Amino acid sequence: QVQLVESGGGLVQPGGSLKLSCAASGFTVDDYPIGWFRQAPGKEREGVSCIGRSDGRTYYADSVMGRFTISRDNAKNTVYLQMNGLKPEDTAVYYCARQPRQFRRCVLSPGPSDFWGQGTQVTVSS
Repeated sequence: QVQLVESGGGLVQPGGSLKLSCAASGFTVDDYPIGWFRQAPGKEREGVSCIGRSDGRTYYADSVMGRFTISRDNAKNTVYLQMNGLKPEDTAVYYCARQPRQFRRCVLSPGPSDFWGQGTQVTVSS
């Protein structure tokens, strides 16, 4: 059964750090592009970062460039999102999602994703 489970969210002060985990089961993360997305109340879901299949090429939204890092641990079948220098505007529910295996690169658009995790809340507040 395909499953994605996010963890690692919480309350942090501005400037703080969190590392989110996306543990996959039922498929191998190295075989699929994986994206991190977020959704704040009243706002559309937006792409944060993604990592391509096999070669691991990464992409980031302009708003998180230089602060967030996506990575993959194939042995643990887990994708991570290291978040540094957190800002209040980063507050959202963060989701990981699997993208179609045939995609030549990962995308920051939420639409193509076919499986989603349940989300983990990240709140950045002083």
